[in-house]
Amino acid sequence: MGRVRPKAPRRKGPRCDQNTASWIAAIAQQEYLGSMKEIELKFLLTEEQADALDALLPTLQGLHARPETRQLRSAYHDTESGALRGAGIALRLRHDGLGCVQTAKGAISHHGGIQTTLESETPRPDGALDVAAIPHDGLREQVQALTAGAPLAARVETEMRRHSATVSLPGGGAAEIAVDRGTLRGGGRSAPLTELEIELKGGTVPAVYDLARQILPEGGLRLSRRSKAARAFALADGHDAVDRPALRKANPVPLQAHQTAESAARDVLRECFDQIARNADFVQVSDAPEGPHQLRIGLRRLRAAFDVFGVVLDGPACAHLKAEARWLAHEAGAVRDLDVTVQDLLAPEATAHPMEPGFQRLAAHLTARADAQRLSLRGALTGARAQAFLLDLARFTEARGWLDLADFGQSAQLAQPLSAIATAALDRHWKRAAKRARGIDHLDIEARHDLRKALKGLRYAVEFLAPVLPAGATKTFTKRLRTLQDLFGELNDLAMAQEMLTGADAPGGDDPQAQRAVGWILGSRSVRAEADWAGARKLWHALRDAPRPWDTPG
Repeated sequence: MGRVRPKAPRRKGPRCDQNTASWIAAIAQQEYLGSMKEIELKFLLTEEQADALDALLPTLQGLHARPETRQLRSAYHDTESGALRGAGIALRLRHDGLGCVQTAKGAISHHGGIQTTLESETPRPDGALDVAAIPHDGLREQVQALTAGAPLAARVETEMRRHSATVSLPGGGAAEIAVDRGTLRGGGRSAPLTELEIELKGGTVPAVYDLARQILPEGGLRLSRRSKAARAFALADGHDAVDRPALRKANPVPLQAHQTAESAARDVLRECFDQIARNADFVQVSDAPEGPHQLRIGLRRLRAAFDVFGVVLDGPACAHLKAEARWLAHEAGAVRDLDVTVQDLLAPEATAHPMEPGFQRLAAHLTARADAQRLSLRGALTGARAQAFLLDLARFTEARGWLDLADFGQSAQLAQPLSAIATAALDRHWKRAAKRARGIDHLDIEARHDLRKALKGLRYAVEFLAPVLPAGATKTFTKRLRTLQDLFGELNDLAMAQEMLTGADAPGGDDPQAQRAVGWILGSRSVRAEADWAGARKLWHALRDAPRPWDTPG
């Protein structure tokens, strides 16, 4: 008896009732609605950027009043054991020269650069802390329970010069733009901080991203992912207030079968954005080959996510983001290809032939080109185009830019559970790979490359949807798929090296000793490639005949 699959949803036709229409109209903003929520988009600034913004503020359209400058002194209180900090709560007294305000902040969420915090504040004319005065019942009760009568004292401090202005937003609402320069103090240590905060005072989330693009259109922005309090507490713990960017590998997304396809798409896009944005920062400060590699993986995973959730996300905005992701992946790929050639192809042969001087000469040519390409990638990442792509991707994800409130057919589609689209999405990727593998014994280099890309897309799709698939079957299938993909990767590396090292613009093309080293590399890898290709064909046949996890009962 054949397996029963959920039918793929149709994109057209009025297929939802009024309740579903109301649901779709609410989800775009539901995470940001509610009283006493602080919504900010924050960036770390250079002094030059801060100076430019200071000069820009008086010229902005829609100003509510002339920009003002204030000195803000904030002390963050906690128990000696750090009970509030451990629960993600900040309790602050802030003096601004005009008075004192007590603020309690709940746990912070960070998505797409947006920091969302439950905030409850009250004036304290006497400058004294009073937990009982916290207006928000839930926060007040939580703070009281966590402190349980234990003494509260100032543990860290910040002192900022804030130059700020409030502007009206198109379509209604307002935002405060604040340039903060100052000092963080904690544990007897101090550190400078220069930061831009764009706080939504009313209106919708997309306007915050649009404002960021408007005020610094030339690029160069770096997301600020931690609060000032968190940075000061890091100082107190002996760490850096502004940590050095770190490599970011892919993380699994904890999807659930019953969650909507729409919310699953958002969760996957958030993961892709974070991997891309963090590796973009890492590439700026590190020459490690893994940086461009993980950046390219993030961009490829993003394109795979657009494909997996195409039934949800397709539209002009999605098409634009796909194209920009492809462009940036090409920029990162140029660096990655040079790194692979030096480290994975040249280095082993140089070790095997220590008396051959051409390897050192070829390495010098390739390294010089890789360094130049890395500088080019860094320029692209700090440029206006890459910044616009990242802001557009974050805007698309956090404001759910795929929604069409007038399309009732889409509404019904997005409201269905993830499990209802998973099988169709995985079948689509599998058929694409199987089509590319036809006549696998006779595929040329280009066809092998197309098959490799299809297998990569299939793997990303399985990894995204793994939480809704049978665990055992998925693990076995993914392992086989990864092994096959690695073999195809090595074959692709040889094809890439042949093109790079023998073309008209080949590094060291006019250096006979370097070209002798090229001959060693290509000759050795070609022999290995024959064995790899035989293994790849065998692995493909095994994968084709193996049970597929989306066909396996859970």
